[in-house]
Amino acid sequence: MQKLEQLYEGKAKKVFKTDDPKLYIVDYKDDATAFNGEKKGTIASKGVVNNRMSAIIFAQLEEKGVPTHLVELLSDRETLVKAVKILPLEVIVRNVAAGSFSKRYGVEEGRKLVKPCLEFSYKNDDLGDPLINDDHILALELAAPEQLDLIRKYAFMVNDFLIEFFLKSDLNLIDFKIEFGLFDGKVILADEISPDTCRLWDVHTGEKMDKDRFRRDLGNVEETYQEVLARVEKNS
Repeated sequence: MQKLEQLYEGKAKKVFKTDDPKLYIVDYKDDATAFNGEKKGTIASKGVVNNRMSAIIFAQLEEKGVPTHLVELLSDRETLVKAVKILPLEVIVRNVAAGSFSKRYGVEEGRKLVKPCLEFSYKNDDLGDPLINDDHILALELAAPEQLDLIRKYAFMVNDFLIEFFLKSDLNLIDFKIEFGLFDGKVILADEISPDTCRLWDVHTGEKMDKDRFRRDLGNVEETYQEVLARVEKNS
């Protein structure tokens, strides 16, 4: 597979064309951002952790019936993926109150929600990724009704899987963000699932094992990312 010109560079990844128009190569970076890009930094080997962890999770999600963009892990930082057209939605599932949810609704962090809560954000940096509802999505034609139904279905399937997946590594899944796209007209899971996109708390100590260590200046960021990957690889 030949790697051609760069198509896109985001906060965490670069995307390259290949000699197959239906396939891209994603290259994971060590750059770190928070608060819609207001805070910037670098987490050593973050790209390696996120790439390898995403590949493990996406492969298992495929087996559970969730279609993904994963084709093949190429190296520590690169993955071959389907050439997905990303839908401009951030899909967030919350199991426990934390972060912006706690701040927005005045709920103490760590309170278990009576049921998983699904949120949508309009993926638009200039607007600060505002929260939107189903009617907004349909009115703005960000997704068709049947696509939105599938996104909801897959999001809860991913949540059910990830809760059990991370528990095997003594991690509680607090919340996570995923993205979907279209490939050959079908909705599939894209982007990544990693300590960048999930809140993970240690089952025994409650220690934060995710990007909040960077957001909140908690220290040991690189070591924590490496610890999460080591646990996941051991228990997968």
